Amino acid sequence: MNKILVANRGEIALRVMRTCKEMGIKTVAIFSEADRNAPFVQFADQSVCIGPPPSNESYLKIDEIIELAKELNVDGIHPGYGFLSENPEFVNAVEKAGLTFIGPSAEAMKVMGSKLAAKAAVKKYDIPLVPGTDEAVDDIEEAKKIAGEIGFPILIKASAGGGGKGMRIVEDENEFESQLKMAVSEAESSFGDGSVFIERYVKGPRHIEIQVLADKHGNYRHLFERECSIQRRHQKVIEEAPSAVLTDAKREEMGQCAIDVAKSCDYVGAGTVEFLYDANDNFYFLEMNTRLQVEHPVTELITGVDLVREQINIARGEKVSFEQDELSIHGHALEARVYAEDPMNNFLPDIGKLLTYRSPEGPGIRVDDGFVEGMEIPIYYDPMISKLSVHARTRDEAIDRLVRAIDEYRISGVTTTMEFCKYAVQHKAFRSGNFDTHFVKEHWNPEEFEQQSEPAIEKVAAIFGTRAAIENRRKSTVTAENDDPSVSKWKTNRLRK
Repeated sequence: MNKILVANRGEIALRVMRTCKEMGIKTVAIFSEADRNAPFVQFADQSVCIGPPPSNESYLKIDEIIELAKELNVDGIHPGYGFLSENPEFVNAVEKAGLTFIGPSAEAMKVMGSKLAAKAAVKKYDIPLVPGTDEAVDDIEEAKKIAGEIGFPILIKASAGGGGKGMRIVEDENEFESQLKMAVSEAESSFGDGSVFIERYVKGPRHIEIQVLADKHGNYRHLFERECSIQRRHQKVIEEAPSAVLTDAKREEMGQCAIDVAKSCDYVGAGTVEFLYDANDNFYFLEMNTRLQVEHPVTELITGVDLVREQINIARGEKVSFEQDELSIHGHALEARVYAEDPMNNFLPDIGKLLTYRSPEGPGIRVDDGFVEGMEIPIYYDPMISKLSVHARTRDEAIDRLVRAIDEYRISGVTTTMEFCKYAVQHKAFRSGNFDTHFVKEHWNPEEFEQQSEPAIEKVAAIFGTRAAIENRRKSTVTAENDDPSVSKWKTNRLRK
C-alpha cells in the first residue's frame, strides 16, 4: 500500500496522514471549498477540492471520491470517523473499484449498524443485554404491554440511531404512546428508518467502552477500556483511560466480552464495543462502533499502540502486532474535546473566526487539531476545534495536568467548552470517580459557575483599577485581532452588562 486517500477532514484527516508519513505512505486529501486553507490540505502529498462546503456536495459524494482515487492511483481509502466511515455502500464501492477499504467489511457494518441486528448477533455468545424487545415494535397496544412487563421507566431507542436521536425516556404508561410516536418520527427523519425498540431504562449508568483490534488471520485483541460518561446531549465531552471504577477482574471480563462481540460479526480492523455499567457493577452491551473513535488518543497514550498503524497493517493483510499478554496499562490519560460551543448557553454552537489560537505544550500533552490562527470554524460541520489529551503516572496527576493545559490553551474569537471541561474534572464527583452519564444534568450549573468565577473577575478588575476601566478595555479590544484570549466571551459579555 503506497498511497492512501483520506476520505475525511480536519484533525482526524491530519492524524491519519501523520502515521502514513511515518510508514512511508503517500497521502491524498480531499477537501471542500470551506477547508481550502486547512492544515490537513497542506500536509497531504496531493490535495483535491471535491466540492462546495455542504457535506452532501463534497465529503459524502461516493462516486466522485472513488473516481478520484482511481485517477490518482490510490491503493487504499481511510474513512476516519463520521461522514462515510460507517456506510456499507461506500465500502462496497471502494472494493468494487479494486481498492482497499481500511476498516471492517460492509456486512459487519450492517450488522452492528442496526441495534436490533447487533443484539441478535451477540446472543449466541451470551453477551449481557439490557432487558427489552428483540424486534422493532409497531403495534402500540402490544408495545404498552411489553413496556409494562419490562417495568417503567423504559427507554425507546431507534434501531439505526445514534447521538441521542430517536431516543425517549418514558417514566410511566400515560406518556408512552406520545413518546413512542415522537421517537419513530425522529428516527425516520434522522436515519430514514423509523424502527424502534424498547429497553429497561438503566438509571445512573456509566458509559464504558472497550477498544478492539481484529485481523484477517483470526486474531482478536482488546486494548482495555475508556470511560466516556461526561456527556452533553448524549455526546461525549471528556474521556479517560482507564476507568476509575473497574477492577482488573472486571476489566478482563469486559475485554473478553468485547472480543466476543467482534467475533459475532467476523469483525476485522479497529472497532469499539460500548457498554452501560450500572451502580451494582453490572454491564450491558450497548452497541459497536465500526470505526476509529474520536477518543482513541487516550488508548494510544496508555498502551503505546498506534491504532491507525494497526488499521493500515491489518488492511494489507498483516497480523495484529502484539499478543494480548504483551499489553499493559501505563499511567492514566484524559481527553477533553474542545468544541466551539457555549456551555453557558446550553452548549449551543458558537461559530466564528479564531482570532487567537495557541495550543498548550509540555510534558504529557497531546493536541489533535485541524485549525490554525485566523481560520474560520465552518458552520457546515461538527464544531470540534481540537482534542486535548494528557498522560501522567496517576489519575490525579493527569487531572492536574489537564487543568494546567486548559489554562495554557489560548483561543479567542469563539466560545469553547474548555472552561466547562476544567470545571468538570475538578469537581469532587469527578475527582472521586463517583459520577455517571447524568453529570451535566446533576452538577453543571452555569449560574453557580459564574458566581464562583466572580473573585477571579474582581481580581482582574482590581489590577486595572476599577471595574469601569476593565469594561472600557474590553470594549476597545473585543473586535481586535489580538483580543485577550485569557478571558472567555461569556465573561466579556458579563462585564458589558
